[in-house]
Amino acid sequence: MIPKDPAMLLSFVNLKLRDFYKNLDELCEDLDADKEEILEKLRAMDYTYDEEKNQFV
Repeated sequence: MIPKDPAMLLSFVNLKLRDFYKNLDELCEDLDADKEEILEKLRAMDYTYDEEKNQFV
């Protein structure tokens, strides 16, 4: 289950990206998550996905 709270979502997604997935698309596919929803929630906290770093910064 993906956290609904944006701060918890940020921590959860960055941990999963660091430890288990090579990119955000792979994470979303495996967890059946809505990529746009994740991007929107984290953008609201001024975080964007950095493909090179494979994390939200």
